[in-house]
Amino acid sequence: MTTTPDLSGRIALVTGASRGIGYNTAKQLAAAGAHVIAVARTVGGLEELDDEIKAAGGQATLVPLDLTDMAGIDRLGSSINDRWGKLDILVANAAVLGVIAPIGHVEAKVFDKVMAVNVTGTWRLIRSVDPLLRKSDAGRAVIVSSGSAHSARAFWAPYAASKAAVEALARSWADETKNTALRVNIFDPGTSRTAMRALAVPGEDPATVAHPSETASHILQMVDPALTRTGQIYQIREQRWVSHQKPA
Repeated sequence: MTTTPDLSGRIALVTGASRGIGYNTAKQLAAAGAHVIAVARTVGGLEELDDEIKAAGGQATLVPLDLTDMAGIDRLGSSINDRWGKLDILVANAAVLGVIAPIGHVEAKVFDKVMAVNVTGTWRLIRSVDPLLRKSDAGRAVIVSSGSAHSARAFWAPYAASKAAVEALARSWADETKNTALRVNIFDPGTSRTAMRALAVPGEDPATVAHPSETASHILQMVDPALTRTGQIYQIREQRWVSHQKPA
């Protein structure tokens, strides 16, 4: 996965775009020619992103939005339809970690927030933009997951469970749309130099972890109009695609 696709004239929606992987993905999509709809809670981060994109000659629309605002997600889909009539690219990246703790020590409000943002927010987003992606000649959706969905390590239960649920949503969506022009795939970013990573692994030397710009470059390949894969996971650690076979 090395070449940069030509995304001229394509409309791309990126959540969690104010920092980390989302920020760098939005920048690279814009540099490849896409008009980026950047969604995040942090207005300052969105404004910095907008400045960088415009300085490089790109275009962006900023949408300050919390993914627990379900009605706001619905309005976003409606606004995209009114302005562009379609959506070409979705990168569902926004997520929260919650806490690293034994299951019995996790507070209900923390668990509920992890599920609300990571699972329900992603489902509502898919529900809102699915009709728009189907209107594209080559709709591409990338759902950002985590190796935690499969490793299910001790103390990571809420986050791991949320990512396993998100992968199930993505795979079902991919199966529903396999006979259309829409391709839906899952991205496991491995270790990346993000604020979430710093929270999860305090004391780690950031220099030993991949910069989010390196991580984002892989997502760019997954939204290529020429991509034919759907319902698969791209694992950045192994630099490979993983296909899950459905039971007979």
